[in-house]
Amino acid sequence: MLYYLHYLTDWYSPFRIFQYVTVRAVAGAGTAFLISVILGPWVIGQLRRLRMGQYEREEVEQLRKNRDGHPEGQNGAKTPNKAGTPTMGGVLIILSILGSTLLWSVPGNIYVWLVLATMIFMGFVGFTDDYLKVSRKNTKGLSARRKLLLQTGWALLMGGLLVYLPETSDNAKRLMLPFLKNPIIGNIGIVGALVYVTLVTTGAANAVNLTDGLDGLAIGCSGSVAMAYLVMAYVAGHAEFAKYLHIPFISGGAELAVFCGCLLGGALGFLWHNCHPARVFMGDTGSLALGGAMAMVAILIKQELVLIIVGGVFVMEAVSVILQVASFKLTGRRIFAMAPIHHHFEMRNWSETQVTVRFWILSIIFAIIGILTLKIR
Repeated sequence: MLYYLHYLTDWYSPFRIFQYVTVRAVAGAGTAFLISVILGPWVIGQLRRLRMGQYEREEVEQLRKNRDGHPEGQNGAKTPNKAGTPTMGGVLIILSILGSTLLWSVPGNIYVWLVLATMIFMGFVGFTDDYLKVSRKNTKGLSARRKLLLQTGWALLMGGLLVYLPETSDNAKRLMLPFLKNPIIGNIGIVGALVYVTLVTTGAANAVNLTDGLDGLAIGCSGSVAMAYLVMAYVAGHAEFAKYLHIPFISGGAELAVFCGCLLGGALGFLWHNCHPARVFMGDTGSLALGGAMAMVAILIKQELVLIIVGGVFVMEAVSVILQVASFKLTGRRIFAMAPIHHHFEMRNWSETQVTVRFWILSIIFAIIGILTLKIR
């Protein structure tokens, strides 16, 4: 919205800064951060008043009780009881990102609207799941099948739009492989595009959801991914940079850098309240919204496969669950002490803070490697 102020440059020359993506991305990050930090106490208070408290899996509760019997794992500190901590904090994340994006992005940009729509819908699915858990006073919300059905339906809708919208139709049916000077590989067709978009969107959303098991873990890693894709979106939307780096030029795609800036700011603002010991949890409301939004950004700028690298922590978490379930069903044995893998390290007497910070470090490293793939050709 503030983008249009640059048309008043003749009247007041400093308004010209509003036309620059970099300025608006930084301003968007700052705005989202402030919205989240300032609005957070009120949102948390409302969630407490409505008794939107978290319910934990029995095995996780038992893990925390057992760990309290091993002072070396927590440096002698008792683990705070997480049951009852307000959930659905993802509402705060969505509000901060949405408000800041609408303020700082170009209002008519189709890419921004596709990402915002995905974030809101995935957040709605997560909100429904969280609400059912709270109202039933257990960890059973939407069934896994219904959740996946809703996510798949939305992903197919988005895939259909990408195939038929003139701004996205050509790229939607192309597969881009990193590390190649001619990265666009063939035409995967309409069906291939629909399947591809569905796999990336649902995979990313659920991977972030699985990661959200420790204070600050998922939101901190989301910040790293947002920073990486901020850079990639800016480069993809700049014709000269895109040509130099041999990546597809996405006209108007640079506006997604503004969205990523807002996501980064919103993530840091939420981390202010979600760091250990957390005052609020994002719940499925936040994790599904973040995963879906990041996936859509990656799809729109044709850096979907790089998401496997940039979101390496999310991939680790998802793969650990897949391997654990497959191993137990096939052999009756577990590979990890507990899955997702962050709980495995808790079982090995890493403190919650140690697991979280070490995974943040890995996430930052993965993000840097992902950015470097732009140059590796």
